[in-house]
Amino acid sequence: MKNYNALVEKHRDLILAAERYIWQNPETGYKEYKTDAYMKEDFESLGYELTPAEGITGFVTVLDTGREGPEVLILGELDSIICPAHPESDPETGAVHSCGHNAQCAALIGIAAALKEEGALDGLSGRIRLCAVPAEELLEIEYRSDLREKGVIKYMGGKSEFLSRGLFDGVDIAFMIHTSGSFHTSIGSVGCMAKKITYKGKAAHAGGSPWAGRNALYAANCGLNAINAIRETFREPDIIRVHPIITSGGAMVNAIPETVTLESYVRGKTFDAIVNANKKVNRALIGGALSLGTNIDITDIPGYAPLNNDTNMIALTLEAAQISIPEYEMKEGHSFGSGSTDMGDLSCIMPVIHPYAGGASGTSHGNDYYIVDPEAACVASAKLQLSMLSLLLKDGAERAKKIVEEYEPQFASAKDYLDYIDSLNCTGDRIEYGEGEAKITL
Repeated sequence: MKNYNALVEKHRDLILAAERYIWQNPETGYKEYKTDAYMKEDFESLGYELTPAEGITGFVTVLDTGREGPEVLILGELDSIICPAHPESDPETGAVHSCGHNAQCAALIGIAAALKEEGALDGLSGRIRLCAVPAEELLEIEYRSDLREKGVIKYMGGKSEFLSRGLFDGVDIAFMIHTSGSFHTSIGSVGCMAKKITYKGKAAHAGGSPWAGRNALYAANCGLNAINAIRETFREPDIIRVHPIITSGGAMVNAIPETVTLESYVRGKTFDAIVNANKKVNRALIGGALSLGTNIDITDIPGYAPLNNDTNMIALTLEAAQISIPEYEMKEGHSFGSGSTDMGDLSCIMPVIHPYAGGASGTSHGNDYYIVDPEAACVASAKLQLSMLSLLLKDGAERAKKIVEEYEPQFASAKDYLDYIDSLNCTGDRIEYGEGEAKITL
């Protein structure tokens, strides 16, 4: 088996420089302009021809071994989160990479550099697709909704967006490595529905004639309290999580708030669990509107599918870790996480694995998160991923072919999957007031 570790070590400085630059220039989803430009410059300097995503950030590129076999996709995510309390967040936007995506991108550059070394593709069969993908963190729902309305994007998450654009056509297997406090695998993680909620009341003078208004903020508070009241109805095996925030709560203190907006997720272990819980949440939110005589516009947008890591890919990852990074312990996890990722979207149609590399400290998405060991988070991650790639594509890609053959997809094709999540879209006023009674739409 080829010693990819030595090829990665040759580009150690390139990898670590990328990690620092991207950390210092955090940008949120579909706004990763500096990060995208940096990645493209490094890839092009290595001799890659890129296919950019038209009108948005991100790109793909393909290496062909010249020998028949499956195509393997390796990804790195461009975007950051928002955490203004982090000491190193952007002072204007609050953006910071307390998600570790900067380390992913650095590792991807290391993988790209190693694969361009002489003889790197010898003994491998099939094709290798490298991808810098935007917008994994599902945030700024109002901004992304605006992009959808303008036709810039169709999907909130970058991977579904790339899938719909045909940028993953021909891919058979996909993997990427996230950054954490340790090296480990997991069974998978929950999916989610994204929600934008607008309570519509009536403004009035808050001191002079409050009775002439309908308070959208009070209606929103009633809706939030109703959600809290139904939490015990969520089944524990479904791993339901609901966590709304108010993004706009009124224009001025001397007026009854006319419009109040919220954003939320509804997370769950399966699509059925998400859909059922989302109906309960909508009923609670609508109840708040009814109690104050306001209306409510709820926009339900499919977020990410539940992630189900392929068991054969888990075994491959553990084996690759023993070969390439024996100095680190790769633990086999048996838990199903309550966070969400759009790698779940890909897991619906192809075998995937989304394991974790060490090197981070602090709380993920918190104000104390740092990459404290870039050797582990970036260099070792690149070595591990190249070892995984080699195991898949060596010996005529026998391992990859077996994994593809044994995989049972949830959906028969990308189109079938996208058609299904499209069917979950719903928007508009949920109450029709009439004489005597109101009609509601969940």
